[in-house]
Amino acid sequence: MGQGREPRRVQAYDAELGAAVARAQEGDEAAFAVAYRVVQPGLLGYLRGIVGDDAEDVASDAWLEIARDLGRFQGDGQGFRGWTATIARHRALDHLRRQKVRPRSSALEQDVLELPGRHTTHDQALEALSTERALDLVRSLPRDQAEAVLLRVVVGLDGPAAARVLGKRPGAVRTAAHRGLKRLAARLGDTGVTNEDPRTLGESK
Repeated sequence: MGQGREPRRVQAYDAELGAAVARAQEGDEAAFAVAYRVVQPGLLGYLRGIVGDDAEDVASDAWLEIARDLGRFQGDGQGFRGWTATIARHRALDHLRRQKVRPRSSALEQDVLELPGRHTTHDQALEALSTERALDLVRSLPRDQAEAVLLRVVVGLDGPAAARVLGKRPGAVRTAAHRGLKRLAARLGDTGVTNEDPRTLGESK
């Protein structure tokens, strides 16, 4: 993906989302429902990548907190995605602590990762993230890579927003996402991804 591109499949709805959130903060229940419909698919995909089959329960807990604290939110549609992802992440980590479970962190064999590819694209990997199988594969990545990929591709956050959710620098998140997508592409049988530029998800310097 070239520099400057964003995960537009998700971000195309950010103007609608921002307007809906503003109306919801004024008490419009229908507008809150619109915000929920826009955000929930990506949020649920993110949570599935962290807690697996318990994602819907964790999402329900997160939305209770989101509804309770909605009046405190300030920002636009992209900001709302980041805010809700932060809340969902906290609830997911709480859930994992209660269950004494941690996401798997098994790495691919180094010789597989270093296999040369004929092409420099990982679009197949990105498209496949909508499938249950791909989400399972994402969960097998090291945790920092899995969360970076999920936040950038599934939730649709830009680099700085994803970094704020994770409490890391944008460069670290960018690199983690690049490495995660490279591993994911290898597992999906893709022909390889480029490592010429770690701005794989379109984040500019």
